[in-house]
Amino acid sequence: MTASSLSSVDYAADKPLVLGNHTLQSRLIVGTGKYQTFDLMRDCLQISGAEVITVAIRRERLIDKEGRNILDYIDLDRYTILPNTAGCFSADDAVRVARLGREILQGLENPGADWIKLEVLGDTKTLLPDPVATLQATEQLVADGFQVLCYTTDDPITAKRLKSAGATSVMPAGSPIGSGQGVLNPNNIRICLEYLKENDPEYPVIIDAGVGTASDVSFAMELGCDGVLLNTGIAGAADVRRMAEAMKQGVQAGRNAYLAGRIPRKLYATASSPDVGIIAPRA
Repeated sequence: MTASSLSSVDYAADKPLVLGNHTLQSRLIVGTGKYQTFDLMRDCLQISGAEVITVAIRRERLIDKEGRNILDYIDLDRYTILPNTAGCFSADDAVRVARLGREILQGLENPGADWIKLEVLGDTKTLLPDPVATLQATEQLVADGFQVLCYTTDDPITAKRLKSAGATSVMPAGSPIGSGQGVLNPNNIRICLEYLKENDPEYPVIIDAGVGTASDVSFAMELGCDGVLLNTGIAGAADVRRMAEAMKQGVQAGRNAYLAGRIPRKLYATASSPDVGIIAPRA
């Protein structure tokens, strides 16, 4: 068996990522904000290999100063849009924006009309979620027929409550939005994974926010997260196209490492070579 055929067997053994009614091959979800130009955004979306991209419904202007519309640079036949409620600071505001996003995507006949990435922020300095308002909005949106992908902190208790409220996916932050600090509290993420996947191992848990480079993404996947959602890590890089490729590879490497199973950490060395058949030293 060749190396290439071995690789194909390994990849084929993995399951696709299932988020409610959506089945994805790529485990990387990317945002559309903060790019210097729509052309750069379009290129990075393609390079990343993402099938799902997020668009902020509260974006002040869909048209830039040159009269170009962001939707003109998004292939709606290729990408499923995940509308998000970025910039909302109350449950009522988030629910209203989610419904607006559904109307827009129904008009565009995009399959993303049935879900929402929920963000209900607590303040403008940390951009951390308001846990009470987030839970309230989740309950309302689930009752309204949405599949809710819920941005939250890395608190395991809050994560359990959001799942119990009907969230399709709980999405804990690795670190504050746009901070690039990576996964600051891996132990909490491990507990979130344990709680959320108890009796439900296929429940999707996605790291959302804070990753700054490919090693952050890989580490999140090695922890056992099912995917990563990011924006600034690519859009803010010095070479955005190269970083989009790096993030794609980071997700793949981390996922494969998780499936492969790392060796246990040991305090002392363990020889790689067997200790039998060693040529005896001269007397």
